[in-house]
Amino acid sequence: MKKIFLMVASALLLSFSLPDANMILDKVDKNMSSKNRIFESEMIIHGRRTSRTITSISYSAGNKQSFTEYLSPPREQGTKMLKLDNQLWIYSPSTDRIIQISGHMLRQSVMGSDLSYEDMMDDRKLTEIYSAKVTGNETIDGRNTYILELVAKVEDVAYHSQKIWVDTERFVPLRQEMFAKSGQLLKQTTLSDVKQVQGRWFPMRMVYKDVLKEGSGTEFRITSAKFDQVIPEYIFSKAALKQ
Repeated sequence: MKKIFLMVASALLLSFSLPDANMILDKVDKNMSSKNRIFESEMIIHGRRTSRTITSISYSAGNKQSFTEYLSPPREQGTKMLKLDNQLWIYSPSTDRIIQISGHMLRQSVMGSDLSYEDMMDDRKLTEIYSAKVTGNETIDGRNTYILELVAKVEDVAYHSQKIWVDTERFVPLRQEMFAKSGQLLKQTTLSDVKQVQGRWFPMRMVYKDVLKEGSGTEFRITSAKFDQVIPEYIFSKAALKQ
């Protein structure tokens, strides 16, 4: 009887000590989302035998519009990607053609990386697409984190559920696990090199691993991050793909 009482008391104490999950997720969104942004980055794709680095510059406005131009290596230079709402187009300079990516093609890998087009398409706030609950605490690389379990509250989402570890002071995810509706683990992400940029905390290094794919994952390094910038509207147009 005493053991049961202690277990109930511990559970009650834990429930009172853990903060509101929606409050945590809202703070994460405030750090990770923005009115618009400009990123310069390196994507390092680690294959089974070799690695290759692709550099790019990306412009995003909210979660509806984004434009990416790949700068190097020569094989990828000039390739451009445009997202408008739920539509995605890619321009290839080698063929001088614009191709729309849709349907099952969105699940394909982006340039052999562990990221799919679907991953790059969905830039909505977590609070818009997931319900959350706090399930505990854990220390990651010396940082205290809240563990959150997220379950989709909308149908049009790449991952039915997620488990994320959120820094308790900076409110930035340090680890993510993404699951299918069946419960199968699909992808893992680790986030690090957290810096303060224009008053927000933001991870400048992310490593994505598709657990169903061979290789050591894809490393994404942000070399320059600017938030709430003035971005010319013409960038978010199909005409900009061939410019």
